[in-house]
Amino acid sequence: MFDLSGYLARIALPVTPAADADGLFDLQRAHRLAIPFENLDILLGRPIAIDSAGVFAKLVTATRGGYCFEHNRLFLDALAACGFEARPLLARVWLGATSVPPLTHTLSLVTIDGQAWIADPGFGGSYAPPMPLVDGIEVDGPDGARFRLSQTLEHGWMLSRDGHPATTDGRGTGEGWQPQYSFTLDWAWDVDLVMSNHWVSTAPTSRFCQHRIVSIVLPTGFASLTDGEYRRRAGEDEASMTITDPRVYRMRLSLMFGISLSVEEVATLTAIPGR
Repeated sequence: MFDLSGYLARIALPVTPAADADGLFDLQRAHRLAIPFENLDILLGRPIAIDSAGVFAKLVTATRGGYCFEHNRLFLDALAACGFEARPLLARVWLGATSVPPLTHTLSLVTIDGQAWIADPGFGGSYAPPMPLVDGIEVDGPDGARFRLSQTLEHGWMLSRDGHPATTDGRGTGEGWQPQYSFTLDWAWDVDLVMSNHWVSTAPTSRFCQHRIVSIVLPTGFASLTDGEYRRRAGEDEASMTITDPRVYRMRLSLMFGISLSVEEVATLTAIPGR
């Protein structure tokens, strides 16, 4: 049984949202404001579980963060508990890609009154609000960025972004619209998610096996910490710094991202060559 009251307490949402568009907006927004995106357990040598019980134990009970496969498993369970109809999709992340990327991302397809929507609290690169699945639709994010959905012949649906680079994790930025990820509506079975999660968390060429990655959405902005590079933008207020001292890194994890790690864990992370 999904502990909805425990989940809502974790994301500081005082009431159960209605199973409508407003409720979907509120649930995704509260989720991403409260639960950070992070891959630190991979670099600490820990396996990434994406079953419902394991994800709840980590992201809710232990108040840690996770990456897309963890976030969207928890979010799908919460959607079901709130009365939404939803299922997972797999996507290809195009940020910085020079060739067709693999299926390394997952998001949720939600149906409300016969209309399909996409919802995604687990994208670490930026924050897009839920969007109805309509070709050419554009919506504004809370940080001032604009997002667009379009259909393509080659890759199905493409999510693109046009916004300030400081409200991203630094990838895929430039002038005008930048591709974020593409997806189809093909059914994503549990075994497909397990396979993608395994590759992302173990392949030497996976970005998540090469870098320490943390981010969180702010009410009007975004903060990220990739290896030792810290960036934060809230409204017009912007800050950045390079963190080399493990004590400062540990403090920043706690104060900005709500991630509490031991001195020993941080020492292990910051001692990895090249990170």
